[in-house]
Amino acid sequence: MSIMPQIRLSELLKALSAPKKCICFSDPGIYGISCNSRDIKKGQLFVAVRGNQADGHDYILDAVKRGAVAVVSELQNAQMHRCQKINLIRVVDSRSALLELAARFYDNPAKRLGFIGITGTNGKTTVAYLLEAILKASGYSPAVIGTINYRYKGYKVAAGNTTPGALQLQSLFNRFVRSGCDKVIMEVSSHALDQGRVCGISFEAAIFTNLTQDHLDYHKTIPGYFKAKSLLFKELGKDSIAVINNDDYYGRKLKKMTKAKVVTYAIDHPADLKATGIDFDMHCSRMNLSWKGREFKAVSRLIGRHNVYNVLAAAAYCLQSGVSISRVVSAIEKFRTVPGRLEKIKSRRSFTVFVDYAHTDDALKNVITALRALPANRIITLFGCGGDRDKSKRPKMGRVATDLSDYAVITSDNPRQEKPADIIKDIEKGIRKSNYCVVVDRKDAIKKVLSFARDGDIILLAGKGHENYQIIRGRKLRFDDREVVKECLQSASL
Repeated sequence: MSIMPQIRLSELLKALSAPKKCICFSDPGIYGISCNSRDIKKGQLFVAVRGNQADGHDYILDAVKRGAVAVVSELQNAQMHRCQKINLIRVVDSRSALLELAARFYDNPAKRLGFIGITGTNGKTTVAYLLEAILKASGYSPAVIGTINYRYKGYKVAAGNTTPGALQLQSLFNRFVRSGCDKVIMEVSSHALDQGRVCGISFEAAIFTNLTQDHLDYHKTIPGYFKAKSLLFKELGKDSIAVINNDDYYGRKLKKMTKAKVVTYAIDHPADLKATGIDFDMHCSRMNLSWKGREFKAVSRLIGRHNVYNVLAAAAYCLQSGVSISRVVSAIEKFRTVPGRLEKIKSRRSFTVFVDYAHTDDALKNVITALRALPANRIITLFGCGGDRDKSKRPKMGRVATDLSDYAVITSDNPRQEKPADIIKDIEKGIRKSNYCVVVDRKDAIKKVLSFARDGDIILLAGKGHENYQIIRGRKLRFDDREVVKECLQSASL
């Protein structure tokens, strides 16, 4: 049963700002909206949107057969002539129309929430978790939309995309309002920005973590990738806050591209919030922080220099927003871990196993470098690269893993439609050393790396992190690095 009452088509169409042409035979109540014809139910509105994989205009007849009582389209195509007495609405841009219609259908919930957007190549998820913890400790009721899940008030919704489409976003916002949330922390992907999924959302703050190579299968070039990321900051108003990593080259470029009040954080460069005296071990990171002339110490259970940046990003926003230093420091110290982000697997063995989501060469470098600073006999890294994604980062990841680790095991990640052996050949092109082996099956690879681990070794399983599946030849199979490790460690053969 829908949580929303029906709205008359005529009332819903008032939300459209662009010129339109309507051929309407009736004014039905609309019980739902969808841009996927397979999801259409009786009494719903179908919006035909052009996608990267398919064009919704090709599925209008299917949507009508499934019960659509109205269709929004950019085209008057052949399928429409076969739709007898169906309300047809022509628009210039159906993607923009979908956003406006969804917002109106759910009673414009975004107007009653404060939005904090986080973008960048690495660190978005960790910053979101830290922000959530600090804001909760400060009396707010935040909701989170991110890579791992969408969560609010104790509820969790499985995440399909880091940033959902317009329809799901508006539905989520409606749930957040009805549940009493006041802030929304959003990981905002470059795809979402490029495709206009967050258009119409007024962000009170945006946080930039860093920018390194990723998603070039989609954006083609680094400048194109950065252009997409910069859209979040270009749209900020003068009363908004732009929290920017001043140690990042692209962060320094962003400072000149926004009307918002800029607040910087850094380790190496001058910044509003700066970390010095950084030290960490297997259990925590310690740092001295300076903020507007005040000096204070902070301790985080997240280890590594890259996590110091994540702590700085979350703290900079909260401090600028008026949260007290003592509350920020206390919340950071109490925060324990992020699923699949340098997550330590509990074991009684004499070696240590970490699982991490690192799936770019820069992220892999950051994580291995962090582990290098810990007391260890050897660092052994297991990793692979995703299929049907940016191929140019594969040799770079191979070089980083073998250059920085004592030994590496190359295996499968999510090969998708590609042959795992072909992906591994791409990875090997960047390797200059012989300190590695190839085990194509990921479970077998994990068994192998655990079997030759010695006392004091650190084993890093990289690439999948929190994911509990593998995508192989179009099939989504249950697979969780953490579960496999625990299963292997309990085996009598290890």
